Amino acid sequence: MTALVHFIAGSTGAGKTTYALKLCEEIGGVRFSIDEWMAALYWMDSPQPLAPDWTMERLARCYAQIWNVTAQTARRGVPCVLDLGFSQRTAREEFAALASSAAFDVHLHVLNAPAEERWRRVEGRNAERGQTYQLQFDVTRDMFDFVELMWEPPGEAEMRAYDAVTLVGG
Repeated sequence: MTALVHFIAGSTGAGKTTYALKLCEEIGGVRFSIDEWMAALYWMDSPQPLAPDWTMERLARCYAQIWNVTAQTARRGVPCVLDLGFSQRTAREEFAALASSAAFDVHLHVLNAPAEERWRRVEGRNAERGQTYQLQFDVTRDMFDFVELMWEPPGEAEMRAYDAVTLVGG
């Protein structure tokens, strides 16, 4: 049996965490959320305003540890769902290489919705502070727009390589 690792990709407000939670219920998987790890381990000590170097260093630490636990879990035959954003191609490639070296199959789930719909969702999440409000601070429009510039939707070759599905509307 080949272990399966699911990558959940999309820009801010696409519905990644909501989808990842549902997928885990359906497949009996374990979800690894970068927002939860960062909130639990680092946000209480974060500089204000946030410093990009500080943030990136801690993201890298979380990614490394998330992969270590993912690999252990997947080797035991438990599907793993990586809710890490995967907004950039290089991040998807790096994790896919790790999965390949461990002989795990990758399945990419891409969530897509129009930017204004995603912004409305973010505003709602900021106001509700419910299950998917992870970071202990509101996502501002400036943050949303900054991340929007970083979003690199997967191309056709990447979609084929990772047995990808696109979910429009999140």
